[in-house]
Amino acid sequence: MRIAFLSVFHPFRGGIAQFNEQLFNAFKSEHEIKAFNFTTQYPNFLFPGKTQFVEDDNAINFESNRILNSINPFSYIKTAREIREYQPDLLIVGYWMPFMAPSLGYVAGRLSKTTKVISIVHNAIPHEKKFIDKPFTSYFLKRSNGFVALSSAVKKDIETLQNKAKVLEVKHPVYAQYENNTSQIEARKTLNISNKGKVVLFFGLIRDYKGLDLLIESISKLDNSFHLLIAGEVYGDVSVYMNQIKILGLEDSVTFHNKFIADNDVATYFNAADVCVLPYKTATQSGITAVSNHFNLPLIVTDVGGLKETIAEGKTGLVVKERTAEQLAEVIKYYFEKKLKEEMSANIKLEKKENTWVKMANDILEFSKMV
Repeated sequence: MRIAFLSVFHPFRGGIAQFNEQLFNAFKSEHEIKAFNFTTQYPNFLFPGKTQFVEDDNAINFESNRILNSINPFSYIKTAREIREYQPDLLIVGYWMPFMAPSLGYVAGRLSKTTKVISIVHNAIPHEKKFIDKPFTSYFLKRSNGFVALSSAVKKDIETLQNKAKVLEVKHPVYAQYENNTSQIEARKTLNISNKGKVVLFFGLIRDYKGLDLLIESISKLDNSFHLLIAGEVYGDVSVYMNQIKILGLEDSVTFHNKFIADNDVATYFNAADVCVLPYKTATQSGITAVSNHFNLPLIVTDVGGLKETIAEGKTGLVVKERTAEQLAEVIKYYFEKKLKEEMSANIKLEKKENTWVKMANDILEFSKMV
């Protein structure tokens, strides 16, 4: 089958680009496929982070046709024309926010009727809502034959926005591109963290909805044998968190690396930790769960969106029923008191064997034949 894949890829950084590259490679093993990428995702003044691009010199280069500019309608026309000339049997579109709806939607709606369009929707409605969200997303959704959702929450949103939408719900495959040859002792030494502590990891880009403030407060309710390791770039005002840490007297109990973590460094953070915590206030799903699974690191997640679907409660992780610092602290304390890491890590190893990118690629292809 000839496949065109339209979304964001290297040299852009972030979880969506990594997701797309892993899935692209799974298709590539048995099908002809071409990646159509952005020249510009966002104007720099709209981007909340330090850079949109991968800065790691050791990052693997990824071949794609960089052609689509999210804010240049002439590039929409050019992209649609080049994809038509490629004559794909299937167009896969990776969609994650309404800002991209005009560009991605235009292209998806200008293809030959012989090309089916399947959209992988990471978020139908953003966590930080704006008035344009629903009309923009609805515009995009009308231009696909079928949809892939990574959680029941996203599936429900798609079906709410587009009546009678055909949606395939799949599990987020495990990220496997990271090296995993660092011991906990070595990782903690690198990060200057005591080997005797109970290390709780918060990983990924930091926005308000991800609840880092809740996790910091929960650490203040635990004894000083607990250590919070924060690894990720703050999109917003970092002083909010630094002031909270200071007010709660947690300077010695928190290690805060406010930066985008390059692929080569990811293993250090996950191997240093005893558990990964996602204290999100709202969520659909999170790619962090797939990274944590790669390192066989158990998860503690709040009961929002599709997060609890990513774990087998009591087997590969724990769910915090109430989004309070007190409840979160109790669950973290319980995890360590019951010494659950070894058993849960073993369960993760067993469960993730079936959750591969090749399986997802095959499921999408079978779904495309039915829509």
